[in-house]
Amino acid sequence: MLGALLIVMCASIRTFAQVENGFDDEAADPVKLFERGQDAHQKNNHQLALKCYTEALKLRPEFPEAEFQKGAALVSLNRLAEAEAAFQRAAELRNDWALPRINLALLLISANRTGEAEPLLKRALEIDVKNQTALLTLATLRLRAGTAREAAALMRRATETSEGVTAAMWALRGAAERAAGDKASAAISIERALKLDPDDATARAERAEMRAEAGDYPGAVEDIRVALKASLPSESARLSLRLARFLLLAGNKDEARRVLERLTSLPSEYAREADALRLELADAGENTAEARAVIEKLIERDPRNAALWARLGASYRIADPQKSLDSYRRAVEIEPANVDYATGYAAALVQGRRFEQAATILRRIIAAAPENYVAHANLAAALDELKRFREALAEYQWISRKRPDLAVTNFFIARAHDMLGEYKEALAAYETFLAKADAQTNNLEIEKVKLRLPSLRKQIARGEGRKDQGKGKR
Repeated sequence: MLGALLIVMCASIRTFAQVENGFDDEAADPVKLFERGQDAHQKNNHQLALKCYTEALKLRPEFPEAEFQKGAALVSLNRLAEAEAAFQRAAELRNDWALPRINLALLLISANRTGEAEPLLKRALEIDVKNQTALLTLATLRLRAGTAREAAALMRRATETSEGVTAAMWALRGAAERAAGDKASAAISIERALKLDPDDATARAERAEMRAEAGDYPGAVEDIRVALKASLPSESARLSLRLARFLLLAGNKDEARRVLERLTSLPSEYAREADALRLELADAGENTAEARAVIEKLIERDPRNAALWARLGASYRIADPQKSLDSYRRAVEIEPANVDYATGYAAALVQGRRFEQAATILRRIIAAAPENYVAHANLAAALDELKRFREALAEYQWISRKRPDLAVTNFFIARAHDMLGEYKEALAAYETFLAKADAQTNNLEIEKVKLRLPSLRKQIARGEGRKDQGKGKR
């Protein structure tokens, strides 16, 4: 995105006159020379444009517009160090001009000198508070730096105007809002982006993440495919890994493997995720001693790989709850903002029967990610074990709404009502469970219900149970 901005910003301001390429008796006039440079620039004759601007500056050294256009011509000729000096000089000559500061910032960003670029962008916004390029560029830097709230605020400013707002701008706003935890606003911004451009790569990638978080993995796959086709080559590796991840979550392991096989050379920052995905896609069972041995070897080579620690935690979850907990803790320490790792850690706490601690963490996770199904399921289990049946019931009811096909949830809903003395509600839920239950899968629960129903019906007939159904103390 920043590279594209640099190209746009370095285009000539406008052409003032149409003249011949050679110098004539007007060559002593710096304005005429500048106009000739503009004309050559318009025709992509960057060498001639540079010569004209240079000659104009010899005649008038304090000519900020010529310095700026000289910088633009130098960028086109890939003489970036000289371009930097030209933009710097243009900014010095005109303290009230945002454009050279923005172009200088873009050059510095392309050289990975973002620390020097940010003050220039902030100064540009002091000069021109609604400059969309400065807002967009600074928001991108703030988002990369992890200050998502600041990025979102900048993008709200950039999109407040009624003119010139592009799909890319709405998409970046949505990305910042999602990173800041404002998922409702993010969804609105992403939809605005997709109305303007259904193929916008950033918008599609962001919606893919949202769909995956909601459990819509086929939808996530569809969006990430479009994003991959529309993206710049520099984004290909990252988006391909997301495609492989979503294919895996959608149950299409074969295609996920094929996607990974095509990624023969990966930047180092993506190698960790690729290793974790390959491990998950291995033919051997994830919870075997052999799988754990492979993960542990990978961790020896890359001890700061949070994804591998999380995989080890998942593999140990049943075999050794304490090792599972320790592994997930390491993953969370490395990437504290990763909701999936925090959820795995909390699930390991449930497995280790540390229910109170698990419930506290799970409530925080759900506050940040309300649609996290695994978190809700583990919270229900923890609250049930703590005999906090009213709270557990609310979680079971949420699960039932999300997964109405899951018969056993009705058993737990019924049991929670039963434990609360809400016998009529318990009976209705038990009967719903029996109507949906599978004789083999739910055999144990079916037997429990059959044993309970005769006495439950008698209690209801005698008028027993709570009279203020659902309102009393636990």
